Amino acid sequence: MEARMVKRSPLDDGDTSKVAWARYRRLMKGMALVSLLAVVGALGWLRFTMGEALTIHMIIATAAGVGLSVLLGAALMGLVFLSSGSGHDESIEDPFENDPDMNHDR
Repeated sequence: MEARMVKRSPLDDGDTSKVAWARYRRLMKGMALVSLLAVVGALGWLRFTMGEALTIHMIIATAAGVGLSVLLGAALMGLVFLSSGSGHDESIEDPFENDPDMNHDR
């Protein structure tokens, strides 16, 4: 049985982790503003096209749907950037590294 060495992630280091998560929080704060602008834009467009037919329920549904969709996309992409930018991606063990059926040159 061979002993495997576990690679440490750069996110295990306190200083690197603080910087990475601070950058993630800054990105999310900026994207919260973008989300708010997207909601205002969507509601403005609905008001322009529908006029007085715009109900409170449609306003709430539009604000929640547009706002949360933008924030969810930003949160997930932010985590991808955090993982890649911190070097965490390079620290994982590839279980298919020696598999001849997997083409690693793509």
